[in-house]
Amino acid sequence: MRKTVISTILASAMVLAAGTAYAEKKILLKVPVWFPTSLPALGTSPAWVAKQVNAIGGSIKIKVYEPKKLVPPKEMLEAVSKGQVNAGYTTPGYNTGKLGDKGAIFSAVPFGPDAPEFLAWVYYGNGRKLWQKTYDDAGFNVQSVPCGIIAPETSGWFKKEIKTAADLKGLRMRFFGLGARVMEKLGVSTSQLPGGEIVPALQKGAIDATEFSMPAIDKRLGINKILKYNYYPGWHQPATLFDLIINKDTWNKKMSKGQRTVIELACRAVMTDGLAMGESMQFDTMKANVKAGTVNKYWSPDMLATFEDKWADVVKEAIQKDPGFKVIWDDLQTFRSNYRIWNKWAYLPRPGTRRCRTHEANQPRSC
Repeated sequence: MRKTVISTILASAMVLAAGTAYAEKKILLKVPVWFPTSLPALGTSPAWVAKQVNAIGGSIKIKVYEPKKLVPPKEMLEAVSKGQVNAGYTTPGYNTGKLGDKGAIFSAVPFGPDAPEFLAWVYYGNGRKLWQKTYDDAGFNVQSVPCGIIAPETSGWFKKEIKTAADLKGLRMRFFGLGARVMEKLGVSTSQLPGGEIVPALQKGAIDATEFSMPAIDKRLGINKILKYNYYPGWHQPATLFDLIINKDTWNKKMSKGQRTVIELACRAVMTDGLAMGESMQFDTMKANVKAGTVNKYWSPDMLATFEDKWADVVKEAIQKDPGFKVIWDDLQTFRSNYRIWNKWAYLPRPGTRRCRTHEANQPRSC
């Protein structure tokens, strides 16, 4: 079904592009990316978009540049806004210093929506409008196109078991986005290191623990070779969104409606591809990790409750600090309260997520 959906979307784009290519000015989007394209789902999505768009043979092309090859990732947003490069692939959670913590809502929300609900809010609620407004209000001259999503991430790799909140206090940990604010409430010193810097930091003792992404991606970095205990579920990132940002002058003045439509359709298609890829490859990695010595742990109900309580504190403080955070948060919560009606009646409990305790500590099973 995934291939059918993607093929249909791209076929539509191809027809549109073919009909307009002769009248359009050729556009090359030079896209620096935040993640190496070797990382599955997380990094392959922009490369996948470029491949599909370029295969159409129309008047718009995309060239992807690996991290640091064109502009440093941390400078990407400003570079695109100023027109130094005309596009970039990122996620707002890496730009909270420029957008505020409210920007990170469009990346991942602790204890928030999973992929279907998140996409429903973005595409058919007010999510995308508020997402764009966040860039606009911060003064950035960029057009944001939602352009990728991944399934839950693991919520931490540790040297030792974490049995109580006290075990977290004093740890130095790489942690992303709004989840980092929660960990800080528990006495963790957090940093948002790029993926390539995590293992060297662990080896040098600069950090004690980390989270990064899904098991298959974490293994590519070698995190599992250094840290033994891998904790689930991904309470901090039930789903994570990414966007293709394009300089607004390029988007509005240089690109035709047909070219913009090709980009929109390709980005919608990669939502399906990235999500499906991420879901398809974790179990084999998890099995291999266990054979190699990884110990998978599921946070206790008490620990999950602690994380959720601290998250409530983070939200309260963010609302007091930034009225813009409240606007986005209230809109998302209104959508979620309505979505619960559908969710309650339409879905069976997700297999494997209704947990019962067994005689083995921290080992979940289906009820």
